Amino acid sequence: MIYDGTCNLCVTLVQFLEQLDQGQKFVYLPMQDPRCLTQFAITPASCEMGMYLLDLSHPDIRWQGADAAEEIGRLLPLGSLFVDLYRRLPGLKTVGDNVYGLVRDTRYAVWGKREEIYMSAKGLKF
Repeated sequence: MIYDGTCNLCVTLVQFLEQLDQGQKFVYLPMQDPRCLTQFAITPASCEMGMYLLDLSHPDIRWQGADAAEEIGRLLPLGSLFVDLYRRLPGLKTVGDNVYGLVRDTRYAVWGKREEIYMSAKGLKF
């Protein structure tokens, strides 16, 4: 998962996932780490469009933004039940995509920005 390491909301969500997942399914990389972006051919500008989730065994398989959030939810225990329901309800996916965009675009104004980049202990080592 590539996240914004200076966004308070993003870091809080990563810390929650770290506790929940215990390093079983996810590793976390801040978008501010240039080695991370180079390794996966991702640009800083593209990161501004939302977090990424990559399948490390097939790095060309990736999700971004609201789609990444859905895939993360789907991979969590019992998450697929909720994500499948969410995807089936008419109009809910569009609402979710729009809410994600609004949160992404206002994340610093609403939740604040950290001075230091959060580096997860469950991060990928280069």
